[in-house]
Amino acid sequence: MSERYARQVLFPAVGEAGQTRLAAARVLLVGCGALGTVLANVLVRAGVGRLTIVDRDYVEPSNLQRQVLFDDADAAAGRPKALAAAEKLRQVNPEVLVEPVVADVNPSNVESLLAGATLALDGTDNFETRYLLNDACVKHGVPWVYAAAVGAHGATMAVVPGETPCLRCLFPDPAPPGVLPTCETDGVLAPAVGVVANLAAAEALKLLLGARDRLRRGMLWLDVWTNAFESLPLAAPRSDCPCCGQRTFPFLGAPTTSYALALCGRNTVQVVVPGRPELSLSELAARLAAVGQVTHDEHLLRLRLDRYEITVFPDARALIKGTTDPALARALYSRYIGA
Repeated sequence: MSERYARQVLFPAVGEAGQTRLAAARVLLVGCGALGTVLANVLVRAGVGRLTIVDRDYVEPSNLQRQVLFDDADAAAGRPKALAAAEKLRQVNPEVLVEPVVADVNPSNVESLLAGATLALDGTDNFETRYLLNDACVKHGVPWVYAAAVGAHGATMAVVPGETPCLRCLFPDPAPPGVLPTCETDGVLAPAVGVVANLAAAEALKLLLGARDRLRRGMLWLDVWTNAFESLPLAAPRSDCPCCGQRTFPFLGAPTTSYALALCGRNTVQVVVPGRPELSLSELAARLAAVGQVTHDEHLLRLRLDRYEITVFPDARALIKGTTDPALARALYSRYIGA
């Protein structure tokens, strides 16, 4: 057994058998921002065998206040978060296989990304992806851990399909737009992120070690500014839950047309075109050279215009910076990248 895990192995609930169990685990992390970087850091240091990190975004200076795996060089280069995180984590623990995936998690790929996973972790910043992950995990019987943080408060909950309530047991339907606080409206404190993510990581370790009797049954809500900690206990799945009770999975319905989604607190809209063949970024760069300032590598292409910045990925996805209007973002995508 590697000396790096010596103190962890001394903990009775882990031991050598538990450490071996961690080494055999495969974890899917969806989102590698504030929550995701803390989750990834804990699990890689703990010695999980394989960690797949999926993130659609790139590093910006505003991330550095709370996203613990990134630095100034990552932000200056605008590196994809999954790649930047994987590079740091390999230095932390080369014994763990860290697999970065620069992609948007959506109905067309979530089930393939989840295939073979022991556990899934929520490092996202939006409920659209959480409902999608909940559907996929319940459908395929994969445990997952929900986590969220905004302002000074946050929440976390472990979901074990068939044993515990799922996300839709608590929230049967998504909230209307503009109802829930976001990082854009309420900001976010790094300590809130750290507390929530570490509590979520603890639940993840319990699941990976087979200690389901130690799981918190229900959702924990906390506020690090007012020192409030509240628990919403739920002992069993609800029979009338549309997901785990009735086993309907509407969020897995794959979109057939392009769609645009404004990103939280970013003045940026993501445009996704399902089913589009992979782009040649070098060919696109040559075509756009006369339009504006273009830089690219094998991971992304960035086009800088007077008012907008368009970042294009090989999967044909694009981030349009400089607007929160989905219709305008789709128009810009069509104008510069193609319908």
